[in-house]
This record gives sequence, C-alpha cells and structure tokens, in this order.
Amino acid sequence: MRNILVPIGTTENAVKTLQYAIDFAEFMDSNVYVMQAFTLITKAGGLANVEKAVVKSTTNQLDEIVSQVDKKDVSVTIAAYNGDVVDGVKAINKQYGIDLIILEPKTTDIREEVFLGNTSGSIIKQTNIPTLIIPEGNSFYHYKNGLVAFKSGIVNHESILDALIQFKNAFKLYLNLLLVKTPKYTAEDLVLNPILESLSDSLKTSENTSTFEGVLEHFQTNQPDILIVFRRKRGFFTKLWEKNIILKREFRCSIPLLVLSVKK
Repeated sequence: MRNILVPIGTTENAVKTLQYAIDFAEFMDSNVYVMQAFTLITKAGGLANVEKAVVKSTTNQLDEIVSQVDKKDVSVTIAAYNGDVVDGVKAINKQYGIDLIILEPKTTDIREEVFLGNTSGSIIKQTNIPTLIIPEGNSFYHYKNGLVAFKSGIVNHESILDALIQFKNAFKLYLNLLLVKTPKYTAEDLVLNPILESLSDSLKTSENTSTFEGVLEHFQTNQPDILIVFRRKRGFFTKLWEKNIILKREFRCSIPLLVLSVKK
C-alpha cells in the first residue's frame, strides 16, 4: 500500500482527517497525496491567468492545511485539480497509482444530519479504489478487531481482496466474517471464496432483509475497531447507488469504515 490519496473538502475536520491519513501512512510506510478540486470554466484562449491564480490560491490553501499537521517522515504531495473531484481522483490515480483513498464522510456537505455527503458518496460510487472513511472524532489507532459484512461469498474479482489482505497482515487483524442471508440469496452465495475464507478468524451467518440490518444486529456483539464492506452495485449501501448522500438516520458509524473495491 504505497500511495494514499486524501481529497480535501472545506469542512473544519479536514486537518484532523489529513492527520489521521498521515499517521496511517506512517504505520503502513506509504506516501500521501492531498488533493483539492476546483471548477473554473474558461473560454478558449482566454482567462489562462485566472486559472493560474486559482491554482495558486488552492495550492496555498492546501499548504496551510498541511502546515497544521505533523507530517512525521511521511512524503506529502499536494495537487490542485481544475474540474470535478471524481475526475481529479481518477487523474491522480492514473498518474501515481493510488492504493487507498482516505476521506471524511461529509467533505463539502456541512449538514449535521448527513453521514456521507455528496462529494464523499460520489467518490465511492464512481471510482474503483478501496476507500477508508474516517468519521469525525477518530484518531489513528492500531486496529485489532474487524467485522467484514457481506451477502455473498462469491468474489468475481479477487483483486477486491487485496486491501483486506494488506489490512489483515499489517494490523494482525482478527477478522469476523458475517455472511448475511438476504431474502433472494442462492446456494452459491453461501459458498465462500477460498481466499476470503482463509482470511477469516470466525464466521457467522445471519438472516436479515439486508447486509445493513445484519450489521446492526451483530455490531455490539463483535465490537469491531473497523467495519469492512464490499462496494457492489447492490451491496451494503443500497441507497448509495441511487444517490450520493447517506443520511445519519439511514446509517450511523462511529468507527472507520473500509469499502473494498476492485483497484484498476
């Protein structure tokens, strides 16, 4: 896990999220890339100086945020991107090869009732990079106990497990697997992928209407330090694929949430 991307929003929690990412990167021996996107529409052949000024201003803002954290011995690179934040993430991934995104849930959405804001939601929805969501109030610590929740043991692309393997090995994670049998499950869903099974320290099955309901039922019993789910078209965040915003009344999570995805 060499390269970690931290998209910076405009919330007051940005410094704490970046510090978390740097502390995490120090533990994992990773590099950190800090990005902020801006939108500036210019006419062909004009306003080039304006764009340069905005890039400089955005870079200065990132420098100010970086100046407020303890960088330790971690390599921190900043980047200002003119365009949509998702396009910015994809561009940086293409240039550097990003292994993990670390972001706060709300980023640019400051509504108190929002857990996963529009920007954060769109990044998870529209990119294929494993993402670690850090709720406000969390400081980096050594994860010991992880809960992996899923509704099918089928793993079509085994590279989706790469991040889970790295977390397992780096933190010596005790992984509790929770297989949630939803109403339309098949016999094939109950057969675990061999790699996923090999990562398991314990396995429970549960019958619930959704993976989300299964997590709610077993969360207190497992008391995980980190919750791990799969990014699927119809997975843990069912509503996420219909909209980018997740409200707190729909989902509450006070611990880090790792969303596994196929890294391309």
